[in-house]
Amino acid sequence: MDEFDEQVVSQVSADDLKNSLTGYILRTGQHLFLTQETYQQQLADISVKDLGAAPVDWIGIPLKRGSQVIGAMVVQSYDESIRYNREDLEILLFVSQHIVNSVDRVKSRELTEKTIRQRTKQLRQMNEELQEEISERQKIESLQQALFEISELSASVEGDMHDFYAAIHDTLSRLIGAPNCYVAMISNDKKTLNFPYYKDEVHSKIEPRPMGLGLTEYVIRHGSAELIDGSKVQQLIESNELTVIMAESKYQEMDSWIGSPLIIDGEICGVIAVQSYSKEKQYNFKDLEFLRFVSHHIAVALSRKQSSDAIKAYNQKLAEEVKERTEELNSTNLFLQKQIEERLQAQQQLEHDAQHDSLTGLANRVLFNSRLELALASKQRYVESNFAVIFIDLDRFKQINDSLGHMAGDLFLKEVSVRISSCIRGHDLLARLGGDEFVVLFDNYESPNDVEEISARIISSIAKPFNIENKDMYSGASIGIAYIESGYQTADEVLRDADAAMYQAKSLGRGRYIVFDKTMRDKLLEELEIESEFRKILQAEAFESYSQPIINLATQEQIYQECYVRWEHSSIGKIKRDQYWQIAEQCGLTVEMDKFMLTKACEILKGWQLNEADADKQIAINLSIHHLTQTSLAKQLIEQVKNARVDPKKLVIEFDENALNRRSQFFLPAIKILKRAGITLVLDNFGSGLASLSYLYSYPFDYVKIDHYFVKTLPRSERNLKLIQSVLSISGHLKFKLIASGINTQEQYQALLDAGCEFGQGKFLKAAAKIEVN
Repeated sequence: MDEFDEQVVSQVSADDLKNSLTGYILRTGQHLFLTQETYQQQLADISVKDLGAAPVDWIGIPLKRGSQVIGAMVVQSYDESIRYNREDLEILLFVSQHIVNSVDRVKSRELTEKTIRQRTKQLRQMNEELQEEISERQKIESLQQALFEISELSASVEGDMHDFYAAIHDTLSRLIGAPNCYVAMISNDKKTLNFPYYKDEVHSKIEPRPMGLGLTEYVIRHGSAELIDGSKVQQLIESNELTVIMAESKYQEMDSWIGSPLIIDGEICGVIAVQSYSKEKQYNFKDLEFLRFVSHHIAVALSRKQSSDAIKAYNQKLAEEVKERTEELNSTNLFLQKQIEERLQAQQQLEHDAQHDSLTGLANRVLFNSRLELALASKQRYVESNFAVIFIDLDRFKQINDSLGHMAGDLFLKEVSVRISSCIRGHDLLARLGGDEFVVLFDNYESPNDVEEISARIISSIAKPFNIENKDMYSGASIGIAYIESGYQTADEVLRDADAAMYQAKSLGRGRYIVFDKTMRDKLLEELEIESEFRKILQAEAFESYSQPIINLATQEQIYQECYVRWEHSSIGKIKRDQYWQIAEQCGLTVEMDKFMLTKACEILKGWQLNEADADKQIAINLSIHHLTQTSLAKQLIEQVKNARVDPKKLVIEFDENALNRRSQFFLPAIKILKRAGITLVLDNFGSGLASLSYLYSYPFDYVKIDHYFVKTLPRSERNLKLIQSVLSISGHLKFKLIASGINTQEQYQALLDAGCEFGQGKFLKAAAKIEVN
């Protein structure tokens, strides 16, 4: 308020106001006291503009809240008679603080009132939402109660279905407002609609009617719940789903209609529907969903009623038949009881067979491992208890089985089981693991000597002749002993060590027992490591390939090249050919080794085909007898060679004599297939096996390679020389050619040449050379 400058102040710009006396107070937070005498000088000192009429005296006080300036209080005098002094300044300073406090109180009160208004509004909204939530929850509870009532009704329906329909209708009325409700059922001939329940405000009664084009039939045809209003009725008329006559006679007064099919075992048997004649009651999809639920439970109740009626009829019929069938059932019960007893005996026999060997009647691997696991657990609890396992392997069982047949082999195994049983104690467990392998679990022995004495008795008993089919057959036993210590965790570990000791006994000459020690385990681990490395080398095809020619001893002409591989082990050194083939057999990788060798031979032949000088050369490889066991496998071998675009006539396959057995007739079909394909066949290591001459007559080999053992002793061994000469003498009759392997000296070469041997192989003739395949 100013008696001169009120209008002027309202027109001052913000920038000018900042540079005025008031702006100075607001900027600096300092008070000013200007008098008429010092007014202009003070304006100049603080660099502010003079706005408005010049006062006589002027006092400006900042309004401060702490260090914050929130405004200014200014008083000025235009009257010479009214002058300000320092006391006035002090009073104004005092008043300014009270003004600030008053302003703060007013603002605080305004803020509090605003907060109260906002909080009141929030509480009102929360209360409304809570009321809505309570109302919704009450609806849900009512719905759940209704659903529960309907479920209870459908589960306990008995007697007249009309009472059940009425109870359902009552629940519908309470929940969705359904004063008008009916249930329509399709007749058995599918031609008529019957109405077992009908309650309506307009039509008091409805008679059965033929199936037509009504809303009920529309639901039946479509098999789904439907919500119908007046506009939908018109659409149905236009789409020929509803007749005009039906619409005018039945649904003219209707304003909203919902219906749901009653489905039993996938077949529609009727419809439940509710309808409204008032625009105030319009059904919605929630009502439709509820009606669908109701229809499901009505269908369940109908199904149960039908089942109940059928059961009652069946029970009545059954009661009539019970008297007639009682005597039959008595006799049948006796028969069934006999069957049960027989089945129980069969089950007991099955349980026995599951744990016993069918041939010998001894415990099998399952029962033995179970008992051995119990022994291990007992050893863990009672360290002083004694247990041991002996692993028995029979000598020459395969020869007995092959020479006399499986029947004789079975008789032999039965006799062995009897002999072992007579050597052990009554509470010891004897088991047959399979083939010719037997094991015994000892417990409660006083000292290891007891186990070893029994093992010696078993060896002595098995060494006695067996009279089988009026023939005396001899066998033997190698036994490995593993004493169970607390370090064993599983039955497999014990059997593994007993088996390792048994193999050690066999390698030392058979007919003895060996007690397992740690060195055997180390050897076993070493063998496992070698097998593991062999698998990796074979998978990576990291063998080194070498070839050594077969040479005509007289002309020095090369007949064919024999390809073989070498394996240089990182710690053991060079592994011989027969050793890694043995490893391949132990690992079950002979087939993979055959594939590798065959692929290598095809690669070499394909390389030779590119060079005219090498195009006619043949390559030889050693294969297992796997491809001779079935004619289909021999055909696969030939197909593999042809797929590699290699002429089979360029391939030579050598089969080891030791791999063949006396049942040569089983291999002849496959050998003939290979021969017809043009593959050259060689019997390798002749003389190293049993009854070697029989192979010469049984198999149509092109070449027979005599074992290097017979060449090694030449020329000093006349016996070996005569053997070679004998084979040479029959080679012409049997149409094969003899190859002497292992010719390493001039003397051996000359002796063979003088004996008439045509072909040979060895370091003296030509050393093996590494093959580089491009």
